[in-house]
Amino acid sequence: MDVLSAGIASEADTPLDDELVRWADRIFVMEQRHRTAVRRQFRSSLGSTPIVCLGIPDRYRYMDPHLIDLLERKMTRFIG
Repeated sequence: MDVLSAGIASEADTPLDDELVRWADRIFVMEQRHRTAVRRQFRSSLGSTPIVCLGIPDRYRYMDPHLIDLLERKMTRFIG
């Protein structure tokens, strides 16, 4: 499994772009507003790639232990 992290904000360390969207088999976002933004900004590159909203508020700091716990629990069904 290959995993990359990218952000939709212009100041993201790795901004999401058309190439990454085309590369992905599935895109995970934390909030519904992120899903909406990805659909709007990358409509032509998405094709049938599913966007999965994890329903996690985007208010955590990088590597926050609570965020890591939430991500591990939410992602279990996708990665086994």
